[in-house]
Amino acid sequence: MTTSPLRHELANGLRLIIAPMDSTQTVTVLVLVGTGSRYETREINGISHFLEHLMFKGTAKRPTAAHISQELDSLGADYNAFTMKEVTGYYVKCAAERFPTALDVIADIFQNSKFDAAEIEKERGPVTEEINMYLDKPARYVNDIYEELVFGDQPLGWQVAGTKENVAALQRETFTQYFNDHYVAGNTVIVVAGHCEPATIKAQVEQQFAAVRQGNVPQALSFAEHQKQSGFKVFNKITDQTYVNFGFRAFHRLHPKLEALEVIATILGGGMSSRLFTEVREKRGLAYAVSASTNTYKETGDITAFAGLNNKNLVPALEIIMHEFKRIINEPVSAAELRRVKDYVKGRFAIGLELSDAIASFYADQELLENRLLTPAQRLERIEAVTPADIQAVARELFTAERLNLALIGPFQQDDVAVTKVLAAW
Repeated sequence: MTTSPLRHELANGLRLIIAPMDSTQTVTVLVLVGTGSRYETREINGISHFLEHLMFKGTAKRPTAAHISQELDSLGADYNAFTMKEVTGYYVKCAAERFPTALDVIADIFQNSKFDAAEIEKERGPVTEEINMYLDKPARYVNDIYEELVFGDQPLGWQVAGTKENVAALQRETFTQYFNDHYVAGNTVIVVAGHCEPATIKAQVEQQFAAVRQGNVPQALSFAEHQKQSGFKVFNKITDQTYVNFGFRAFHRLHPKLEALEVIATILGGGMSSRLFTEVREKRGLAYAVSASTNTYKETGDITAFAGLNNKNLVPALEIIMHEFKRIINEPVSAAELRRVKDYVKGRFAIGLELSDAIASFYADQELLENRLLTPAQRLERIEAVTPADIQAVARELFTAERLNLALIGPFQQDDVAVTKVLAAW
């Protein structure tokens, strides 16, 4: 069982969320910073991600990457970092009795990373190879192509990892300046979730993060919507499958109709009984992987269907996917289907929040990005309130040609007549 989160704003400006859990013997500490690729200019695109790598390369107390990794490995800890478009995070999950050491390590790298010039030179290789790895994974890379199309030549449309040219060119002084400007107390949330005693945790965090940097909270570069007609983008690649993202630009993360959009995504592609899974895979055997999901940012978002198709099945599968989106507009969802979908959402939500790292992420994202802390029960109340009329109204508002976008990776050309003809039918 998870109790309600305890929120503290520390004297130095850090926000601390403590979420005690009596159902686990682990504790997760997550440090989430409000920076990512949408805070970058074109010249430094990729610096947030590169910087994340460098945070594990050494401090004065732990001079090398080996000192950091060996100490965390000695805890049996699960630890890593991630960079996204609006946040960068660092976490350690370990047995509760080893938490003080885990907190000491993550506080050290956050406050005292050296950004050694030699380490920067060495890390250019791994970061470049990570970019190459993504290029070789079309099922993943198609989402990058899609967001370039949906959000255009703006920071939200750029790739988080940046370009190989930028990776080769970024210099130490640029890293240190970016670090000092973005990794500041007012731009950081720390969440500790799991088997813990709140008063002890608060005292430990206050002590360990006493030297955190101060500074103005950076502002993300703004996003402007320019799309006036349907968009189509091909990344030509010789593949056995064609990978497709089809969807519509949609709501921002605090939009009052967001829950209705999330229900629509679940109706279309949540689980093996969803409409797309049933129609595309089960009835016709056109795909192995097919799903739908939502994605949200500060000012905008999207709802997207994904499919991995045999190349010859692209057009018929697209026609079915489009038909299912149109059904949401034209036909009210039945009470029975809506009940099944809501129960599915509740079940998946409960499973997703079983672990301390999931709880930490749940509250950190809300505090940093939404400036609120809804409990899981409150989130589900919003889903439960969605009606068939809400669903139809949202579909009619969003599923329009000027919001429609299709990105694909496969052996096709940008001017493919069959595909453009299907899109024109919307």
